[in-house]
Amino acid sequence: MSDCGCEKARQDLEEYLRNEVCKTEHTEIREHLKNCPSCRDEALVATTLTEVIARACKETAPEQLRDQVFARLREAQAAQH
Repeated sequence: MSDCGCEKARQDLEEYLRNEVCKTEHTEIREHLKNCPSCRDEALVATTLTEVIARACKETAPEQLRDQVFARLREAQAAQH
């Protein structure tokens, strides 16, 4: 049974999305994604997730919320000791 390239594309997807694969592999994966809806959907999910996480990392909680969270963490920590 011959693989149509999905296994290789999925294996290298993370590196491909971060532009960490060599030019030849990049071209091969890009061509595969262009012709394979399933792998293309997986790449879209991975790209979207990466963008959402990057955006979330730039946001900060309001000071009052941070204070409440840290107070609860200190309470929980004190209760364990």
